[in-house]
Amino acid sequence: MTHYASEIALPPKTLTLREQQALLKASGEHAAGFRDHVVFSVALGTGLRCHEIAALNVGDVFHPDGTPRRRVLLKVYKRSAQRPARQEVIMPDALVAKLAKFYKYKSKRKEALEADSPLFVSQRKGRIATRSLRHLFARWQKRAHFERPLNFHALRHTSCSAVYRRHKDPLLVQRFARHTSFRSTSIYLHADDEEMLQALRGQPC
Repeated sequence: MTHYASEIALPPKTLTLREQQALLKASGEHAAGFRDHVVFSVALGTGLRCHEIAALNVGDVFHPDGTPRRRVLLKVYKRSAQRPARQEVIMPDALVAKLAKFYKYKSKRKEALEADSPLFVSQRKGRIATRSLRHLFARWQKRAHFERPLNFHALRHTSCSAVYRRHKDPLLVQRFARHTSFRSTSIYLHADDEEMLQALRGQPC
């Protein structure tokens, strides 16, 4: 006999608003956390996947004069076809402002700023690895006092869910998430963790 619960597609795990604020506050106020703070801001602001963030180069995100680009054309992304369509993300205003500061941060630290240099570098000055991104997210969750563990991909889920929550436009979410299939987008058309939390605050029990 098939159980009803096994037929329900569960919505993806997302960060609550409190968790997002705590994560950005903890990393933003820490003396050595600015790089990681910008990584999280990029993930939340654009919905980029872990490997897409790690693959970003300075020239992808900045013009030659060091000003941030509003539109970023991806060179590395999840491919769902042999000849996938052009993949581009738009940077929100708040992220553009942080990236302008990040360019100065990289310059002050004497990190390479050539167009083909990695945007996010490791302690050894090489391109940061996806494993390192996952590890640093786990570390900052503890510093931000999360009550539950989340994986790095939850940042993308949070970003896509936030777009739907603000606009209630499935086609806009599909374009933002860069999905070829609307079925992939449909997972965000449910109540997310924040909405469930708010709905149950006054639950009689």
